[in-house]
Amino acid sequence: MMSQSVKVLAFAGSIRQDSFNKKLVRIAAENARELGAEVTLIDLKDYPLPLFDQDLEASSGLTENVLKLKKLFIEHHALLIASPEYNSSITPLLKNTLDWISRPVPNEAPMAAFQGKVASLLSASPGALGGLRGLVHLRAILGNIGVMVLPDQVAVPKAHEEFGSEGLLKDARQQANIQLLCKKLVDTVRKLIT
Repeated sequence: MMSQSVKVLAFAGSIRQDSFNKKLVRIAAENARELGAEVTLIDLKDYPLPLFDQDLEASSGLTENVLKLKKLFIEHHALLIASPEYNSSITPLLKNTLDWISRPVPNEAPMAAFQGKVASLLSASPGALGGLRGLVHLRAILGNIGVMVLPDQVAVPKAHEEFGSEGLLKDARQQANIQLLCKKLVDTVRKLIT
């Protein structure tokens, strides 16, 4: 009998074309694939959402993009999120996305897109802390909605100097940290689903 494949949804909390966090999550997604995970790498730019508004939700319901994202979250065991830091917190884009996905649909368990998921967090920033302050907020949000966030995380400081022309990290130690992060994510999920 074959064991179930680990399914990881990977994305960055940025839609900027040259986002350091998009580069970082691509590296992590490839590492997770090399470990045997089935990885779906998405760009939140492909799922534009209005600013969360309960009046809008009451009058129009959930948009098609919210429903697509909810379906993706529900279908995956794990989340691999590279989160930029905006003013010591997460991006409005990422918070808005999580808020919309958290909204219930009829006959759905509360927080169905998040309950029982496992997440690993990464960040990259031109600053000296690599986006660590934003990861504190993201960890708290995800933990409060039922996601088991693994303790290890990777933050890449001075990101404007850290990526080579091929989009890979120049620092072998940071690359090894990402590989270890992905291994812990994939191994944890495997234990939970077998």
